[in-house]
Amino acid sequence: MKLTINGESRDVTASTLAAVLAELDYQGNWLATALNGEVVPAARRAACPIAEGDRIEILSPMKGG
Repeated sequence: MKLTINGESRDVTASTLAAVLAELDYQGNWLATALNGEVVPAARRAACPIAEGDRIEILSPMKGG
């Protein structure tokens, strides 16, 4: 299915947000995720279904100064 991930069109076979992260090789509970503009906590990702055309944002903390 086609999704928009971090502003880029991607094809995935996953059916949940957790499976999308695994398919795209994102690892770690320190990631922040949003589905269609709504934050999805790490504990809810495995039960969070995705659908054709969904928008997913995956954010990770960065060091800075």
